[in-house]
Amino acid sequence: MDWDDMRIFLALCRDGSLAAAGKSLGVNHTTVARRIRALEKNIGTRLFDKSNDGFAMTQSAENMYSHALKMEENAHAIDRDVFGQDAELRGSLKLTVSHDFASNVIVPKLQEFRVTYPCIDLDVLTTKGLIDLAAREADIAVRLTNKPPDYLIGREVLPMRHGVYTTTRYLKRATTSTDIILFRGDDERPPWVEEHFQSSRVALRVDDVSTMIAAIRNHMGIARIPCYIGDADKRVRRLDLRLTPSTWGVWVLSHVDLRSTARVRVCREFLVDAIQSQRSLVLGECSKYVAAI
Repeated sequence: MDWDDMRIFLALCRDGSLAAAGKSLGVNHTTVARRIRALEKNIGTRLFDKSNDGFAMTQSAENMYSHALKMEENAHAIDRDVFGQDAELRGSLKLTVSHDFASNVIVPKLQEFRVTYPCIDLDVLTTKGLIDLAAREADIAVRLTNKPPDYLIGREVLPMRHGVYTTTRYLKRATTSTDIILFRGDDERPPWVEEHFQSSRVALRVDDVSTMIAAIRNHMGIARIPCYIGDADKRVRRLDLRLTPSTWGVWVLSHVDLRSTARVRVCREFLVDAIQSQRSLVLGECSKYVAAI
């Protein structure tokens, strides 16, 4: 069975539509349709039923699915093994990191990496979702987490620290009821609100921290955000409050199969140094405080 056929088969199984499968594979949807028809003809059975909701696997496809997954893992293992033997400080390297951490901590240091390793072509991915390092969607990850996956190796560089931030303009017009900005999915009264802001109302819910800091800057209320974001913004101030420390940390990680790859190793070491050099920012030691409401 051709692995390239299995790649297309798996994409359609996962995505459920020709357009979505084509997008994830980087090909036209008509190519997906043509390759699936050819595969069905080759094995002599129908693999998908088409409906208004997309493409659903037939029993034959479900029987094939687990075998295709094994082929995928073998292909990824071969890819990682070949890449892992590369001792050259040249070539492509994919780094995944959250947009806010990249903007405030990583990108300001990348020119140093470029000067030191001019033959390494760095590709920085800042998508909101988690990138799969096992599938070589990225080679190195900077992750903000309390427990990285077991198949990744690396280290926790620094603990995460948070503060409650607002603007002096908001404080001047604040009433007896404090406006709070929360993430979607947060409890109506998360612990920091319950402890410090008994009289409060939810002014806004957001789904990313960039929107949250923008709401703070525009005087909509107060919010708990990472110190590396709040302290980097001269327009906001940190309230002088004691918070329960987060159990999350800043981790630099890569797949275990890539431990001997020279450009992965030097990039990991560079990232660790870059993060540690901004220890005071990450730990909230640069905060400009104002009195709590």
